[in-house]
Amino acid sequence: MGLKEKLQSDLTEAIRSRNELVSGTIRMVLTAITNEEVAGKEARTLSDDEIITVLSREAKKRREAAEAFADAGRVDKAELEKSEGEVITAYLPKQFSDEELSALIEDAVAKSGASGPQDMGKVMGILKPQIAGKADGGKVSAAVKAALNK
Repeated sequence: MGLKEKLQSDLTEAIRSRNELVSGTIRMVLTAITNEEVAGKEARTLSDDEIITVLSREAKKRREAAEAFADAGRVDKAELEKSEGEVITAYLPKQFSDEELSALIEDAVAKSGASGPQDMGKVMGILKPQIAGKADGGKVSAAVKAALNK
């Protein structure tokens, strides 16, 4: 069963169990996937890797919205966004721990021969395929920048 089929199956189950948070979140995710499928000149079916990219983007939106609501003092809305983000995260591959991420970054720096911040693009080029859907790009970027500034 592909990721999209799993999402549709879980949506049906969430509707049956009247879980409004899960069903609403999965509906939004499926809508984002469908929008991605019909974007461009002709419709296509997304692969699981492309769906993971869409899920990562949606999870990031929820994290950023939760922070914005929390900063504005809207704790109720921040909690809702955080809960939606947790539902989406359940469909993403296991995220890298800080230690695993550090090891990947050290390896990429060594492979690229990077000597300073100006070589960040080389390091990120090596890391991008390895971290796709498994780590937040902003977090990785900050960690690479810190590693190159040592």
